[in-house]
Amino acid sequence: MRSGKRLQKKLDKAFDGAVHAAYEDGLIRLTGTLSSWDQILKACRMAVSGDRTVHVVNDILLDGAEPLPVRVPSLSDKALDGETPDVLIIGGGISGCAIARELSRYDLSILLVDKEADFALQASGRNDGEVHVGVDLSKGSLKQKYVLLGNRMYGALCKELDVPFRRTGQVAAFTQVPLAPVIFLYVQWRRFHDGCTDARFRGKKWLEQNVPELDASARFAMVNELAGIVSPYELTIAMAENAAQNGAKLSLNTYVSGMKTEDGRITEVYTNRGTVRPDIVINAAGVFADDVAELAGDRFYSIHPRRGTDILQDVKSGHIVNKIDSIMTVNKAMLTSHTKGGGIMPTVHGNVLLGPDAVECREKEDYATYPESIRNVYEKQKRTVPKADPRDIITYFTGVRAPTFEEDFVLEWGRKCRNLYHVGGIQSPGLTSAPAFAADVAAAVAERLSETKPVVKKPDFDPYRRGIPHLRDMTPEERAAKIAENPDYGVIICRCEEISKGEILDALNSPYCPPTVDAVKKRVRPGMGRCQGGFCSPLVIQIIAEHEGIPLSDVRKSSAESVLLYGPSKGGAPHDED
Repeated sequence: MRSGKRLQKKLDKAFDGAVHAAYEDGLIRLTGTLSSWDQILKACRMAVSGDRTVHVVNDILLDGAEPLPVRVPSLSDKALDGETPDVLIIGGGISGCAIARELSRYDLSILLVDKEADFALQASGRNDGEVHVGVDLSKGSLKQKYVLLGNRMYGALCKELDVPFRRTGQVAAFTQVPLAPVIFLYVQWRRFHDGCTDARFRGKKWLEQNVPELDASARFAMVNELAGIVSPYELTIAMAENAAQNGAKLSLNTYVSGMKTEDGRITEVYTNRGTVRPDIVINAAGVFADDVAELAGDRFYSIHPRRGTDILQDVKSGHIVNKIDSIMTVNKAMLTSHTKGGGIMPTVHGNVLLGPDAVECREKEDYATYPESIRNVYEKQKRTVPKADPRDIITYFTGVRAPTFEEDFVLEWGRKCRNLYHVGGIQSPGLTSAPAFAADVAAAVAERLSETKPVVKKPDFDPYRRGIPHLRDMTPEERAAKIAENPDYGVIICRCEEISKGEILDALNSPYCPPTVDAVKKRVRPGMGRCQGGFCSPLVIQIIAEHEGIPLSDVRKSSAESVLLYGPSKGGAPHDED
């Protein structure tokens, strides 16, 4: 075909014949060997067509490189052996947990598995928590469709799940005065053509009155009042708990290692916890979605990992910013970038968050925080809000996004596997979009199951999940009443975040909380403050050990491999035996 010849000619010119492109079954497969990851990315981007349904599959080898290992749990048992769920969901991030919750509205048996020790341990717990408005997305993409729908769902959703959420608004400011007419027209186009009805053009006077923290160089801005903030890991956990509350089964530390297919259907799924025989499989495995697709013989897209580093400041700096702020510089790099550029914003817990950046990487679990990323993020956002003070930084973290080369979501049934549904390429604005596409995925799965069995909605589905009360959010009268009801709420464990023993015990007694330090931290925040657990972690470890009836040395930070204590260091009887 003519387009195939043109592509091959371009690739030959760029890579001296080292890369071959083949059009097959609605995809473009690239093969060959190149000397760098950047070259591989360049080749794959050259192959992207204007048709979003024609995906690029990357089979180019990196010269001299070994295959990258995948972190897998050490646990091995038969806890799931012989399970026959109607639906098996692979992935415990925001996508998988949102879909599990939506499917739990139906009278179905649902099993969600994840290889990690808790929910939201990868991209869903390592992002800035912004609820996007889609103003940077063009009409026609799945991202744009679902971000608009998802954004409008957040108020009611977070109220049902008892998760903090706030519409702060977003300000994208510009310093280049000659661009004002262009940005004004861009705002109108997004409002009236692309459905971003909250987009507004605002001038210097408005910025001075409403966003005084911005650098004085900001001359005008595009403002979106529907943008908001949420705790991404708390929302993911809340969705998982509500799904379990409505009958879904959750299994962590569960790694999918293989599949058996017959006549275009998955018949068996192999895990470290036994063999599962589901009717339908939903692939919501994040950066590993293409690997899961490969296990089923249904890989028609590729994920190329992209790191993003965020910086978190102490709550004492929370007053410096009230909206999601950024100052944009329009240049060639911005116009060709696949990132929103990051910003500086408040969090729902009163901190200030800066970032993220966007760095392509080969490794799908590269969570290292590199000095250049931290420096670049801070220098950029310091120019947006000059009051940002590096002395207020308390931590930084890195997440790995899961884009396809087409930079859009993959939400469709398998092309070779009839009982496999792909939820792939879920990067930003995946957090915002998940509630909306989860409802559509659940409806599609229920419809396909109904071809062979009756599928009805539960009359007793409960959308409400009650969160753990937080002492720091209570009035003095409410605190006194809570302590009178439960004296453990009067024992402060984490002074930075004012977290009590009662909150920690309530977390451990919640519907699905692994007895680990990080799991407790994600649910009620001990260790999230200025000292980052320097004072409270030993107390949290002791509470977990007492609650579980185990030695202190058996308490883990997160996974079974994350050992905290090996034993006494000064002789005498172990503390557990005192």
